[in-house]
Amino acid sequence: MKENTSPATAPSSLAAGHDCCGGLGNIDLKQADLFVMSWLLGYVDPTEPSFVAAVLTIVFNPLFWNVVARWEQRTRKLSRAFGSPYLACYSLGSIILLLNILRSHCFTQAMMSQPKMEGLDSHTIYFLGLALLGWGLVFVLSSFYALGFTGTFLGDYFGILKESRVTTFPFSVLDNPMYWGSTANYLGWALMHASPTGLLLTVLVALVYVVALLFEEPFTAEIYRRKATRLHKRS
Repeated sequence: MKENTSPATAPSSLAAGHDCCGGLGNIDLKQADLFVMSWLLGYVDPTEPSFVAAVLTIVFNPLFWNVVARWEQRTRKLSRAFGSPYLACYSLGSIILLLNILRSHCFTQAMMSQPKMEGLDSHTIYFLGLALLGWGLVFVLSSFYALGFTGTFLGDYFGILKESRVTTFPFSVLDNPMYWGSTANYLGWALMHASPTGLLLTVLVALVYVVALLFEEPFTAEIYRRKATRLHKRS
């Protein structure tokens, strides 16, 4: 295992060196970027098997549910196979839940297998992480309550639509609160474990969600626009 002390002390010595030579204006940004990467790799080994497993599950999960849901929306084969769009949606949702449990397990194992960061290993950071974890749980659970099971797990792709898009809490204060609540959970968990590996994986979680939303948001807006148009024509 790599030593924890040298990466933690290096930033201060770097800053001191630049201060004595004229301040931040003399910093070579390319060298600084290389330094930050080498410093981070002092804590994070990207070839470690549990880290690789965490990366794969983080990337795979949204890819899986988006591909399967769009395939269902185009073909309705899952609904026909299960004999009901509701049963098909419940089945896909159960698989997504299991995949998310696996992702969280791999995330935790990756953190445990790599060094902590001394600068994060304090009571203040621990309780900050705990607060983020609580905040994330509030948004995840309240989103689930507002959407229900089918609304949470892609029911609109199965033709299971609500009367209108949900705008009550937590959607009244934050767009996509399920995703950002989940991201806050991972960030809080990483801080509670003083884990630079967890912080790096949390960034990946957020980036993957941003990409997923680029595909999901336009589709959701379009299907509810079509529903509103149909209702308007009927009236």
